Amino acid sequence: MFEKDEWTQQELFKYSKELEKKNVKVVLIDTILKPIEYIETITYNPYEMLKMPNNSVFVFYCDTGKTTKERLNYYRKKFPEYKCISLRGGRGYWRPNYQLIDELDKNV
Repeated sequence: MFEKDEWTQQELFKYSKELEKKNVKVVLIDTILKPIEYIETITYNPYEMLKMPNNSVFVFYCDTGKTTKERLNYYRKKFPEYKCISLRGGRGYWRPNYQLIDELDKNV
């Protein structure tokens, strides 16, 4: 999960669910002042972000995912107590109606 620098939208939902069970907060960070619909995001604000629990995971996004991936080392130095990840494809690749379906109630 943390071996990669980027998470897809599917991985974001999947890992958020897993980490929530371990009381780890996953926060989607808006670096371009364009919130994504249908999911909670916060605007990049280091002062507010440093108030979050130390085991939190910050998932940064921009329009394409390219800039946030390039800035990951900067974010990791700025927030050493937190895990920092980039959202693959950024806001442009986001699918507003995407849902994680758990084997359709196991009707196999």
